[in-house]
Amino acid sequence: MIELLRKRRSIRSYTAQAIDRATVQLLIEALLRAPSSRNNNPWEFIIVDDRALLSKLSIAKANGSAFLKDAQLGIVVCADSTQSDVWVEDCSIASILVQMTALSLGLGSCWIQIRNRQHDISDSAEEYIQKLLGLPKHVKVLSMISIGHPDELRKPLPADELEYHKVRHNHHDEPWNKS
Repeated sequence: MIELLRKRRSIRSYTAQAIDRATVQLLIEALLRAPSSRNNNPWEFIIVDDRALLSKLSIAKANGSAFLKDAQLGIVVCADSTQSDVWVEDCSIASILVQMTALSLGLGSCWIQIRNRQHDISDSAEEYIQKLLGLPKHVKVLSMISIGHPDELRKPLPADELEYHKVRHNHHDEPWNKS
């Protein structure tokens, strides 16, 4: 797992190569195996492979979602907010697990933040997606994940560039000694 974490980078450029159905099934399995508080599983996932719908989702917010239109797959990560008060955390866990699974399968991915982002002056990104996909108001949208075969190579972040200064030892005023 640490090797996958070392390689993981946000990929925003994808080839036109399709993702086979068996691989999509593995991604769905990863989502459904995500842990949740009290095993409540409030999350819901919308798997999007329709080109026209991916294009509409790619304009869900002003910045940071346009690359979804070129992905072969989009996953809208949402939850029934009436089922859990920690749906954001549960959906976040599922989002990163599907990204790590995609990487393990040779795919690239990128998290697209939706919660607390605007679509335009009148609608939030979440409201835009709720209308577009026919989601009821209590089904809240956390993120979208773009997935596809990478059309860019991003080098792993070198270990010496990790922000060890943000790690403390026992107390806030004691920095972690990495040596």
